[in-house]
Amino acid sequence: MSKICEKCGRGPTIKIFRSHSNIAVKRRQRPNLQGRKINGKRTLICTKCLKTLTKA
Repeated sequence: MSKICEKCGRGPTIKIFRSHSNIAVKRRQRPNLQGRKINGKRTLICTKCLKTLTKA
């Protein structure tokens, strides 16, 4: 299963996290994907898109 939103195309990004001792660690941040049925088809969409769909 891919980690990409099917509506907006958001995918994982690389972020540099720093500890208290300033050691840099590269991590992948994945979008918060939720499986929902839209028009009878199961899709993976991020919560940002899900929030805008409920507003419309």
